[in-house]
Amino acid sequence: MNMASPRYAKVAEQIKVVVAQMLERRIKDPRLGFVTVTDVRVTGDGREATVFYTVLGDADARDETALALHSATGLLRSTVGKQLGMKFTPTLAFVLDAVEEDAAQIEEALARARAIDEAVAARAVGATYAGDADPYKHAEEVEELDD
Repeated sequence: MNMASPRYAKVAEQIKVVVAQMLERRIKDPRLGFVTVTDVRVTGDGREATVFYTVLGDADARDETALALHSATGLLRSTVGKQLGMKFTPTLAFVLDAVEEDAAQIEEALARARAIDEAVAARAVGATYAGDADPYKHAEEVEELDD
């Protein structure tokens, strides 16, 4: 967890739990997709909390979920305030966590690298050296030349 103040580390973790429970049990918006809260970061003054989340599905599912989260922000914030008993409840901002997209891009890059490796290996089958198989002089050869 990367936050401006270690003082709010526990608060961030509590916010994460409350928001995740609310999304799972209380928010009944049909636009809300399968959401996972991945992280919460609270500013050093405790006034703002950024909630990072992922959504299972395509771009439409992410867009619909973003709209649902935006419309539920007030209810989520008031519930966080009540459950944590805070004097000042931080504002909540929801940010799509790009972890899944990054992972997909890495998987695609690895698949391309595997395909290139396989193509190179296929070309190497039956290939021969342009010159000698071992073009380097060895100690035995050097001794023979000296004799």
